[in-house]
Amino acid sequence: MTKRLTEVAKKAGVSEATVSRVLNGRDGVSEATRTAVLTALDVLGYERPTKLRGERARLVGLVLPELQNPIFPALAEVVTGTLAQRGYTPALCARTIGGVSEMDYVEMLLDHQVSGVIFAGGSYALADARHDHYRRLTDRGLPVVLVNAGVDELGFPRVSTDDAVAVEQAYGHLRSLGHERIGMVLGPEGHVPSRRKLDAMVRVAGWGEDDAECVQRSSFSMEGARVAATKLVERGVTGIICASDVLALGTIRAARRLGRAVPTDISVVGFDDSAFMTCTDPPLTTVRQPIETMGQAAVDLLVTQIEGVGVLQDELLFEPELVVRGSTAPAPGR
Repeated sequence: MTKRLTEVAKKAGVSEATVSRVLNGRDGVSEATRTAVLTALDVLGYERPTKLRGERARLVGLVLPELQNPIFPALAEVVTGTLAQRGYTPALCARTIGGVSEMDYVEMLLDHQVSGVIFAGGSYALADARHDHYRRLTDRGLPVVLVNAGVDELGFPRVSTDDAVAVEQAYGHLRSLGHERIGMVLGPEGHVPSRRKLDAMVRVAGWGEDDAECVQRSSFSMEGARVAATKLVERGVTGIICASDVLALGTIRAARRLGRAVPTDISVVGFDDSAFMTCTDPPLTTVRQPIETMGQAAVDLLVTQIEGVGVLQDELLFEPELVVRGSTAPAPGR
């Protein structure tokens, strides 16, 4: 008990006596101090006293699929900073292989009486995944915002990059360089953002059934992309559009293992413009997600729900930007 008082007091910036008064429900403590103590309790993972559990903390969960892809730490930086400016304490929950699942994180966040949750890249983006834990949030009436496209039936507000525009920009760039045989390395079959990218490619490139061999699926890993891209290169594709920068780096590796040079023989376009893409060899041409604007919009949508001002059910689409670097060049023979 003494250790808990000391840790909470240090986290909240108050005395142990003040922490004790809050936990025992005594008077003589300002509302701001009381909120700070309860938030510190939540962040440190201590249970609130029974009589205080019915009150939601000014704690907001941010659930990410991983931290290895630089785009997710970048989003976390924007979201956590914006939440702090709005007076909320972020609780970062990052999944790992064999670690805590998204479903487990949801239960933990519910136990801590969070005010709301922001998800990025969760199982909501996979059409064939289980979505029961999201419905638990709906049943509790908890404010939720999803970053990037997910299945429609969940009914949560969404903040997304316009996948169709991203493909239009990437395809137009490769075509302007003279590439005629263009392929795609996408996420799994049920991955909704990848579906949107493929739908856009079918539309802008006029693809038919014969062009199915120009699409390869992969997990979002460099090794998975290497296997997928190898098949495309062997089929004569000279320009490849990837669903993430990580997939693009795996694609470059595949080309090199086959003895092809990037961009002389194979041009590669990524998606995200995550950190260090200017430092790769060659620097990666990619479609930049407006992460800062999207992260701020996600927080705004969540806080609007928390404060009871209203809920915007429509999906907010943000336009990406093509960033041309050294991984694309004129098609061979041009």
